[in-house]
Amino acid sequence: MAVPLAVVALLTAACGGDGDSDAPTPAASSPAAVDLLGSANPARGEPVKIGMISDGKYPASDTSVEGRVADATAKWINERRGGLGGRPIQLVKCESLGDPSKSTDCGNRMVEEDVAAVVFGGPAFPEAAWQPLHDADIPTFFYGVSAEKLLGDPENTFVLGDPIFAVVGMPLGLAQENKAKKVTAMVINIPAAVGIYENQAPPLYDAAGIELQLVAIPPDQADMTPQAQRIATDGTGVVFVVGGETFCTAAFNALNSVGYSGLTASITQCLGDATRTAVPGSFLKDMTIGAQAPLGTDDPSYKLFSAVATTYGKDIDLGSGVAIGMFTSMASLREAVEGISPSDLTPTGITAAVKKMPEKDLPGAGGVQFRCNGKANPKLPAVCVRGGLTTLLDGKGMPTTYKPLGQSPIED
Repeated sequence: MAVPLAVVALLTAACGGDGDSDAPTPAASSPAAVDLLGSANPARGEPVKIGMISDGKYPASDTSVEGRVADATAKWINERRGGLGGRPIQLVKCESLGDPSKSTDCGNRMVEEDVAAVVFGGPAFPEAAWQPLHDADIPTFFYGVSAEKLLGDPENTFVLGDPIFAVVGMPLGLAQENKAKKVTAMVINIPAAVGIYENQAPPLYDAAGIELQLVAIPPDQADMTPQAQRIATDGTGVVFVVGGETFCTAAFNALNSVGYSGLTASITQCLGDATRTAVPGSFLKDMTIGAQAPLGTDDPSYKLFSAVATTYGKDIDLGSGVAIGMFTSMASLREAVEGISPSDLTPTGITAAVKKMPEKDLPGAGGVQFRCNGKANPKLPAVCVRGGLTTLLDGKGMPTTYKPLGQSPIED
């Protein structure tokens, strides 16, 4: 039931939202910073090697902030969180530059360096780096990944996000929360996007007793009034709009023009200055949007990320979903092995500890919980999270507060 990588890139990349990320962070020596970062609790003894693989900067993308965040988070863990099992983290970093062969080289290098575990952000070619690590029984932690081979691994791969939440689970959870009986997905008619609602989504909606209607619309159709008119009168309780900004603007305006009065939900790719200018604020108000992290808010998890980034790092964009994603990966490793014996800081020992962890707050995720015992989604045993984060838009089309949706306890 994994969502194809191309669809994840289209629909869920950069889901962090557009909130103001300039909130001040207290100085490291202030009482407020101690409350956020924790009291001094330095790690001691022989370092434990932890790998970090990032695409880094190359012509098509720049995720070099991941390395700076990994450094800052490791320093915080070593100084304030007692390291891993009391031992300090020694980072071993490698940049794959968005190249599959270099990704394989990075994986092989981690094996050669004898690291105990490897953390990733959202690599372009995850399987290439993962395969040599998996063959060597080294546990891996991913902030976001959609490769079916990785998601289906029950052994030592841990994915810190629900890969189907933003495009399938979020509108379903919204319908359940509001007792809606029918969801209509207005989807840009490209195979990768439409396929989700033809194949992966129906079993989930059937199991929940909620009708799912797919309305596939050509990418170049500017006037979607005919489709909107049908939706406004067919009992749809939730409309979920999926596409790029131009497509979504046309869909929103069509729904508004016909007086659709149900709930509306969408993805962050639908929102930009052009959308906010072209679509009435009265329609955007209270629209539900999926998100990766509560960026730019006073949420405690975001304030902790900000404090770590400003106290221990430099040149870190606090509004970057890529940046907070690496914080989540690094900090989650620490939380997952809390209480581990120093002698168990081996690939086998870390894997065992992570699988035995209780359910905890996912760092940097606004109250979303994680547990890596393979039961968050039994069909995708590497996944550690059930559900995700959502926000409502205000009258200007901007995110307000964030809350988890689609969460339920992950059983033993």
